[in-house]
This record gives sequence, C-alpha cells and structure tokens, in this order.
Amino acid sequence: MSVDAAALQREIDELAEISSHPAPAVTRVLFSDEDLQARAWLKEKFEAAGLAMREDAVGNIFARWTGTEPDLPAVATGSHTDAIPHAGKYDGVVGVLGGLEAVRALQRESFQPRRSLEIIMFTAEEPTRFGLGCLGSRLLAGTLDLEEVSKLRDPEGRSLEDLRAKAKCRGELESVRLAAGHFHAFVELHIEQGPILEREGLDIGVVEKIAAPAAFRVCIAGEGGHAGAVLMPGRRDAGLAASEIALAVENAALHSGSPDTVGTTGVFHIEPGAINSVPARAMIEIDLRDTNLATRNQAEAAIRDAVADIAARRKVDAAIEVINSDPPAICAPEIVETASAAAAARGWSVSRMVSRAYHDSLFMASICPTAMIFIPCRGGWSHRPDEFSSVEAIEKGVRVLADSLRSLAA
Repeated sequence: MSVDAAALQREIDELAEISSHPAPAVTRVLFSDEDLQARAWLKEKFEAAGLAMREDAVGNIFARWTGTEPDLPAVATGSHTDAIPHAGKYDGVVGVLGGLEAVRALQRESFQPRRSLEIIMFTAEEPTRFGLGCLGSRLLAGTLDLEEVSKLRDPEGRSLEDLRAKAKCRGELESVRLAAGHFHAFVELHIEQGPILEREGLDIGVVEKIAAPAAFRVCIAGEGGHAGAVLMPGRRDAGLAASEIALAVENAALHSGSPDTVGTTGVFHIEPGAINSVPARAMIEIDLRDTNLATRNQAEAAIRDAVADIAARRKVDAAIEVINSDPPAICAPEIVETASAAAAARGWSVSRMVSRAYHDSLFMASICPTAMIFIPCRGGWSHRPDEFSSVEAIEKGVRVLADSLRSLAA
C-alpha cells in the first residue's frame, strides 16, 4: 500500500495556517471565518480525490467513494477540524485528513470497495461556541432535543440558526438525524491525547471503551458587601461556597471506586469580582467522566449531596443545571478485532485502550458499530500549540485505518 505520509503532513501543516491565532497556535471556532475557510479548503481536497460530497443542515460534511454495491450501508471514518482557542494542529485533523489519505491509498492500489467508503467531517466537536461538544454527531445520533438546540446561544448571543445562515447550511435540523443502521461501521483515527502509547513505546492503540461526560452548572447566590465591613461570622460568601464545591468534586471522583472517574471544575466566575468586595454570586461548571455509568452516577450523587450541605452550612442558595449527561460507549468487538489484527499483521505493537476523552465516536456508537484507532502524541499533550504526533506515527495509523476500511468495506 502506498501511503504518502509526506504529502499528508504538508496538508496538516497547510490546514493549520487557517487560524485566527498565529502559528504554532491553531484556533478555528465553529462557523467563524476561519472555520468556513477550512471547510472550503477541505472540500477542494475531497473533490480532487473524486469523492461525492454532501453537507447536511448543521454542516456535517460527507465525502463518499461509491462502492460496487452502493445500496449497502457504507463504512465511514472521519473526525473534526474545528479547534479550541490556542490549540494544536493534530487533534481531529489526523482523523479527517488521515481518513482521506487512507481512501487515496486504497484508490492507488486499485481496491474496489463493495460497500461505499465515506469520510465525515463533523461539525463542532469542540464546545467552544455553545458550550456543548459534538454538536454535529449528537444531531446525527438524535440525542439532542431540538427545542433545546434552538435555545443555544454563543457568548455574543447568537443562535445556531443565526450561524447556520451565515454558513449557508440549508434544511431543517430534523433532517440531520440518521437512522440506526445507516452506516455499516465507523472507525475514527485520532491522536491519543494521553501519555500511555508514548510512555510504553507502543505503535497503535485500539479503543474498547469511551468515557462519557456529565456536565453541570452550579449557580450560587450569597450576599455581597464591603470586604472590610462585613465580619467573618456573618458572611454568606458565594465564592468560598463555590471553592468548597470544587473540592467536593475532586473528592467524589477520587472515592467513586472506579479508576476511570475524573472530575474537573473548569469554569469559575465570581461577581462582582472586586478585591475589596465579598463575592455575592458565583457560577462554576463541572465536568464528570467515567467509562462506568454506575460509578459516575455515584460520584454525581456525592457531588449533589455536597452542594446541598455546603449551601446550607454557608447560608447560600445553590441551583444545579444539567448541561449534558451522556452514557459511555462500548466499542464494537468485531471492529476492535479488525483494527488490532491489522496492526499486528504489519508487525506493530498494539494495545487495547480506554478513551478518557470523548469524541464523535461516542455518539456514532449509538447508530452503528464503532471503534477508534489511537496513535502516540508527544507527552500526551493536546489542546495546546505544542501538540505533536510524528509523521511515522501518523503513517502507521493511516495504514491500520486503511487496512481496517478495506476489510470492513469488502
């Protein structure tokens, strides 16, 4: 098989130049000018490979290599090209451009797929615009209530409808949803975003389970006042209550009974935000993840109990709002075995893994058999400008992906 790894790296580098922040940072927020430019650039690449394209009502892009039996459910691959502010150039992109190179490699060896092969560029895997990750794949899987989607607003108050119009995405959002069985299989190539493969000197990881997030917003109302005039015994400090809740999140994750439970309080807002004013209001956002729904639920219950206890003890009001709550996914054993065998057949070391970050694959798994292929990334670093995966690692991932697609499409 002829994989042009050098050309693929040039494409990754070229796409990275489409960014609202200068290199080495990459920033491409959903439906920004940079995102729209990247989409147009990608469509040119798909067209040059002779792929038939369609774009749905939320901007998911599908590029199809038609098989000899086009009525059969297709085999799909892909990922995303949007990027959080000051990110790197490999997250998501390796799955989209690597998927394209896997298809081109199969074309070069004159393979004729029985099932069509389709590359998907998912809309808004990152939560930057609306605070909700995997918008495109959630809508594909039908896991989002469309009335709730209509309420989404970005920090400037713009709705998804406003931005869809800017991006010229046509059609009703109801049309995005795909029926179960629409795809025969889905395989996503991705950098690990963790240190295990590099640390253990492994070539390929094949994902068996994908952890899923539950996200919560806690709004706390206390009583403000002058920092010098309000004495400590009478304070109703919303900021200290929020801080204590954040520590309770850590404690709940540490004592869930599962090594895969992680809890993060990544957003922390205080009002009025003055050094000489007691915080009257606070808002925190909590990300709770696990591969086991039971232990995640146990940790969530512990956090809720802690919020109630802290609010009562500190004499503040605390309201919890669920942002999203998704079940973990178990990858399809037959695809896990296909990808593992493809790596082993080439003499490469392979390990079965858990994905602790979630991806579009989490939602694709609800509509078709799904698995993921991981490649090492330096230091396990991601979502930062020094994110890096070597040309050699990417080439191995593309070859394993191409071999897997060949088997699944034949």
